[in-house]
Amino acid sequence: VVDCRVCGDPNSILRFAFIEFTDEESARTALNLSGTMLGYYPLRVLPSKTAIAPVNPTFLPRSEDEREMCSRTIYCTNIDKKLTQADVKNFFESICGEVQRLRLLGDYHHSTRIAFVEFALAESAIAALSCSGVILGALPIRVSPSKTPVRSRAPRASMH
Repeated sequence: VVDCRVCGDPNSILRFAFIEFTDEESARTALNLSGTMLGYYPLRVLPSKTAIAPVNPTFLPRSEDEREMCSRTIYCTNIDKKLTQADVKNFFESICGEVQRLRLLGDYHHSTRIAFVEFALAESAIAALSCSGVILGALPIRVSPSKTPVRSRAPRASMH
């Protein structure tokens, strides 16, 4: 397995995952697992109609420190545009623990925003994963582990 992304509300039985295999044979073998019981429910294994979008390699961790940062960082999507950085920080701190760094991103072309939230402790990031599906503002947020660390922004060249 090269990559695995679990999606959906953790409190629902209607969860799904995208699993990327190293080769076609492994993927074909996985299709034979349909019907296998996982917990209390039978798996449904289907070929994906979409590829897992790769992460730009320049954003991936470059050191052991950055890998450790990733273990404390979550990626949050479907954030209501009306929410501020303070709103998102306060939400996660009230439920999960101290937020060390938060990068809230968005533009005029998308109806929602995304955030990378780096916690002081890995346990807080794990707790944050159970916030998927929680209504924040007017929308249910989606939370997943981050594959990239939150880096401080490069200083911008002066306009003078």
